[in-house]
Amino acid sequence: MEKVPMTVRGEQKLLKELEVLLKRRPLISQAIAEARELGDLKENAEYHAAREEQGICEAQIRDIEYKLSVAQVIDVTTLANTGKVIFGTTIKLLDLDSDKEMTYCIVGDDEADIKQNLISVNSPIARGLIGKLVGDEVQITTPGGLKEFEIMDVQYI
Repeated sequence: MEKVPMTVRGEQKLLKELEVLLKRRPLISQAIAEARELGDLKENAEYHAAREEQGICEAQIRDIEYKLSVAQVIDVTTLANTGKVIFGTTIKLLDLDSDKEMTYCIVGDDEADIKQNLISVNSPIARGLIGKLVGDEVQITTPGGLKEFEIMDVQYI
């Protein structure tokens, strides 16, 4: 089984989600039991809704447990900052075409959220940055075309 990289933050987020779902389990079971008491199950909307909610909850639990089982949690704060871009680092870039500064953190696929500047390790920008050093200029082919960046700073936070 191939391990999937995940940050410590990503692992903590999944563990919190799992905890919430596991707390919902008994409540859903109780709702099913109460709906059963109402009589005929064929036409019992409360029963069918509770069963559907149970199915969704169990699927989410299995999904999170699987993700955690294949995760390789990488804590960059325990590594010496060599200025090299690796998984989990936060990178400050200068777009050489627009002179605009941007900051990204390279995370696992499930953690990626561009609105929070979290980019997937498999994204074109992350793939183009991995292994580079502070001060390097890189050309990356993005969906919007060829972009040139200078790596201004690499933080292991």
